[in-house]
Amino acid sequence: MRVSDLAITFYEDLQLFEIHTKNTSYLFGINEKGIMQHIYWGEAVDARESAFLLKSHSHSSFDAEVERDAEEFGGAGGTSYVEPCLKVRFKDGVRDLKLQYVGHESIAEDVLVITLKDAHYDLWVKIHYAIFHDQDLIKRHVEVQNQSTDEIIVEQMMSAAWSLPNLADYRLTHVTGRWAGEFQLRETQLSEGKKTLESRRGFTGPHANPWFAIDNGKADEVSGKVWFGALAWSGNWKIVVEKTNFNHVRVVGGVNDYDSPFKLGAGETVVSPSFTGGYTSGGFGEMSRKLHSYQKAFVSPSQAHRRVLYNSWEATYFDVEVIGQKQLAQSAARLGVELFVVDDGWFGQRHSDKAGLGDWYVNPEKFPNGLQELITEVTDLGMDFGLWVEPEAVNPDSDLYRKHPDWIYQFPTREGTQLRNEYTLNLGKPEVKQFVLDFMTELLSTYKISFIKWDTNRTITEPGTSDAIQEQYESIWIKHVQSLYEIWAELRLRFPNVEFESCAGGGARIDLGILRYADQVWPSDNTDAFDRLSIQEGFSYAYSPHVMMCWVTESPHSFNGRVLPLSFRFHSAMMGGLGIGVNLKHWTDEEFTEAAVYIEQYKAIRPVVLDGKLYRLSSLREADYAAVQYVSQDGEEAVVFAFLHAQQFGAAMPRICLQGLEADASYQVDGLEGGVAQFKGKNLMHIGLNIKLTGDFDSKLIRLKRI
Repeated sequence: MRVSDLAITFYEDLQLFEIHTKNTSYLFGINEKGIMQHIYWGEAVDARESAFLLKSHSHSSFDAEVERDAEEFGGAGGTSYVEPCLKVRFKDGVRDLKLQYVGHESIAEDVLVITLKDAHYDLWVKIHYAIFHDQDLIKRHVEVQNQSTDEIIVEQMMSAAWSLPNLADYRLTHVTGRWAGEFQLRETQLSEGKKTLESRRGFTGPHANPWFAIDNGKADEVSGKVWFGALAWSGNWKIVVEKTNFNHVRVVGGVNDYDSPFKLGAGETVVSPSFTGGYTSGGFGEMSRKLHSYQKAFVSPSQAHRRVLYNSWEATYFDVEVIGQKQLAQSAARLGVELFVVDDGWFGQRHSDKAGLGDWYVNPEKFPNGLQELITEVTDLGMDFGLWVEPEAVNPDSDLYRKHPDWIYQFPTREGTQLRNEYTLNLGKPEVKQFVLDFMTELLSTYKISFIKWDTNRTITEPGTSDAIQEQYESIWIKHVQSLYEIWAELRLRFPNVEFESCAGGGARIDLGILRYADQVWPSDNTDAFDRLSIQEGFSYAYSPHVMMCWVTESPHSFNGRVLPLSFRFHSAMMGGLGIGVNLKHWTDEEFTEAAVYIEQYKAIRPVVLDGKLYRLSSLREADYAAVQYVSQDGEEAVVFAFLHAQQFGAAMPRICLQGLEADASYQVDGLEGGVAQFKGKNLMHIGLNIKLTGDFDSKLIRLKRI
């Protein structure tokens, strides 16, 4: 029986499902024991000829049902000992889950829903598969329904399990990091056991990110089979990569079960976050381009290009006042900036990070005539106006905390932990959620604000309430993220012309969940242009440059004292959305003139960088130079950024081979030594460009146009 000619086929006689995308097949079915078993994911194959793989297998009484290692969505219980997708406790204390296939339905041409039910209890599970044909991606999530008259405790609920084919070797690629050093790429050879990537800090986190890639150890940027996935959840998350003793690898991911059992009441349904997975034979580069294409087309809330912004933080820090901000705005307009953003320090008694957070009124001493005086100046200069906020936190020294000390996360017998002199507000409380929504609505309704930088600068600690008796199954960690999503969704509905940036002390809240609401993200508070190259490289493996904000800041840099030319700082920051964060009062006329040229160049290449296809040509992880290329969607233009770390005596830059060009087309190349040149696409891709970089921290911007 054919469910859909486009994406889904069900072979009723074989009890076999095939999900087929442009280049891949994904196969699973119901074996003779009634277990929903995964059998294949990879290059397109003939599904019927693969049906023999759908069978049970027993090794011994110690491994009685080996096929359950590849269960498509398995519960905790019976003979399954791998990481479970669902673990529950029924009212009578039973902790065994036996899910049986009930049926399936097609919700749309490219959406399949499989229904499972426990063999005894009225617990139902609906597994959703949404197919993205051109990107070779499958987005999965589950609904767990309690159709009984008793409550059920859910102890773990994963979004999906991804089973990989049998490979001779397995290599996991992921990112790790810390504040100011996010998105550092790592490779791990998998041996038997589990490798867990997770956050237990209340948000996505800078220490890991919910994305993975697995290959056989031989894939590179341009070739090789890669399986990959990204989870859409901005709170505590967990991805478990498990290799069994029978050389089977599967990846299970979803909301972290740490400290998060919750009640599912009679008649209630809970929906997991989505977990999107894909396969490519085109290496890590093609993996990234598929994820980028998916994010642009199906995740991002808008298709608008990032405006060139100026942020006043590093120029003034907390010393924000109207006259100084107007002077900065005038200087920013002189450069060609399109969006002027006032950062921390404009509200309450906010003269440092020790007070005022939570009091979201305009400081009358700093802005005697309100914000409107500055906004009028900014808009008269031809720029839009934006503001920084940190709505999820509060200083103890604030009117809000003095009025509502019970609004923070706290345990009644503990003194709360202060981080950055802050506590975290309990967004799970309806009155707190409403407070945030109300003050943001008043702010955006009162003033002509077109951009909000939404920051959070601390993890969640003491996840309780001031009540003497703590609710055992309140799922505080989960409620916080759900409330955050609901606030962002409502604000976007009320203010469709306002763009939002997700920032969490840098890159600690970046994932496919928040990207449904955020137009752009801030990958790191580290704005050193050289450090940013590795951060931006790791970011690009999973996330699109069209959401990545990059700033030009001071030299020497405040973090490490590194001195970099203005050209290097601009080229590094032009690889996503361009921002300026320097103190413009210190710039010379020569620096203004040079910077204005770079900004004009960026505006010319912006559609190629933000809408085009990204190709990583060389990495600082492997050489003293890096190169990244962007090719426009129509193939008419391309941009190459090249960076040199340091030149050793006698060492010459190798030729850099480009990618993604039309072999027999001719291209005009601008930016090389000797002026404009012309080359065939095949020569540019196979012989390469001789980009002359010398000394320390040299860089070049090369532009190509198809003739």
